[in-house]
Amino acid sequence: MRYHYRMRISVTIPDQLAAQAESRGVSVDAYVRELLEQAAVRDETVPPRNREEIEAFLAAMAEGSESLPLLPTESFTRGSFYGPLEDARGDAAEQANEPT
Repeated sequence: MRYHYRMRISVTIPDQLAAQAESRGVSVDAYVRELLEQAAVRDETVPPRNREEIEAFLAAMAEGSESLPLLPTESFTRGSFYGPLEDARGDAAEQANEPT
């Protein structure tokens, strides 16, 4: 099944996108059209998953997790993965809350 839609979209084209179109020897319009067509095709190639397939995938991911240590919820903070947040001055966000 194929649908045809006509749209008029005004956007500011990033320099990088324009450069990619130019390197391919096509207009920005043609390049964007090609990108949209490729994205639509990719979506069609990924079959929808049903509930049983999703549950089987999750079960396979969890397989062997019984041997992992149980950790308290507090162990999973943004800081535990990425370190402290920094504000615009470069101070750690935790320090920014301290009285000056």
